[in-house]
Amino acid sequence: MTSQQRLVLSIAILASFVAFLDGSVVTVALPSISEELGGGLTTQQWVVDAYLITLGALILVAGSLSDLFGRLTIIRAGLWGFGVTSIVCALAPTDLVLIVARGAQGIAGALLVPSSLALIMSHFRGADQGKAIGHWTAWTSGAFIAGPLIGGLLVDLASWRLVFAINVLPIALTLWMLTRVEQKEERVVGARVDLVGAVLATVGIGAPVFALIEQGNFGWSSPVILVPLVVGVIAFAAFLWWESRTAKPMMPLGLFRIGNFAWGNLSTLLIYAALSMSGFLIAVYLQQAAGWPATLAGLAALPVTIILMLLSTVFGSLAGRYGPRMFMTVGPILAGIGHVLMLTVSEDLDYWTQLLPGIVIFGLGLSITVAPLTAAILGVIEPSQAGIASAINNAVARVAGLIAIAALGIVVASNLDLEGLHRGLITTAALLIGGGLIAAIGIRNPAREGAEQPEL
Repeated sequence: MTSQQRLVLSIAILASFVAFLDGSVVTVALPSISEELGGGLTTQQWVVDAYLITLGALILVAGSLSDLFGRLTIIRAGLWGFGVTSIVCALAPTDLVLIVARGAQGIAGALLVPSSLALIMSHFRGADQGKAIGHWTAWTSGAFIAGPLIGGLLVDLASWRLVFAINVLPIALTLWMLTRVEQKEERVVGARVDLVGAVLATVGIGAPVFALIEQGNFGWSSPVILVPLVVGVIAFAAFLWWESRTAKPMMPLGLFRIGNFAWGNLSTLLIYAALSMSGFLIAVYLQQAAGWPATLAGLAALPVTIILMLLSTVFGSLAGRYGPRMFMTVGPILAGIGHVLMLTVSEDLDYWTQLLPGIVIFGLGLSITVAPLTAAILGVIEPSQAGIASAINNAVARVAGLIAIAALGIVVASNLDLEGLHRGLITTAALLIGGGLIAAIGIRNPAREGAEQPEL
């Protein structure tokens, strides 16, 4: 890599790192948050999903904003917004203030991820691009998985409020690094923001999620649940109709005519729903049912992080050489098998024999999956559309997690006991295996160019 390539990759990793970290670091702090601010499982779900609603709905708008104002400008704005809202979350006096601040934090996070990945796509080509994506995937996925460990340490040693305040240091470092970038800001002539699409997407995603989370409190027959559910479905259908007709859509539906992009995003939907459900289940169960301290609950998933950090780049390079299909098939299925192994968890929990084997298999499967998945989806997209393509893929991943957390009340009922954990693990395994089967059916390896072989 050149020095500028290393700088750009570092910026992309750090900017995305804080957004991914905040998506998972809060999970292990949920019992402490509800204990201090009240609200039980419903508050726990909203603290996670308020962030994911705005992140998932507006991450598509960020692609258009990047075209309009430039990728570096949008990353800079997102970092400032994320820093301010993180401080508000850390100081929140009530659960309502925290939930609202989390929603605002999701808006800032939506500006970071697609622009960061688009920077990589514009600075790297060929096998080097696969390696760079592997590095980005390893660190950002590591942030998602390591979040519970970091959060656990902060909760046990100090307060859950530091879970949010920790963002300030990496944000400050990334803002300084942005001043060292030599690339001129690139803007797309004629770009505009699809405001109608943004509103319809937010309502179409947020209203059904409200119904899923609150159905346990009001019941499915209540107008409080039925009205948002119906309005949300209509709004989402209107969003798809609008995107098919407007001249400058924030989600160009034509991209879904590209086979790997369409099938890859469908696989993403199932895989990332499973990841969010798995993280929530394990972190909360170990604390509330098994009585573990937050730090140990976070440490439980540490093997996944280690395996990801060690192997994601390797499998990203191998996917660049042999194509992503095999890796996207085997990886999720292996991760699903890992969750099946966790069904041995009993009332007398033994981490070493009941959880660890499944967690290690899960980590191996995940490391096989993540870099090839990203490369398969974005590798078939023209560089000029890399920003919006990465925004769509990240939106699918975030919405998948959002729906999974919202639906937990249906899967585990109102109490995450041993029986609820087992139901959740079975659901997670089914989602992962389904994601692998979809990849086997739909993903195609790119044609090789002559006899030239990409280097590992």
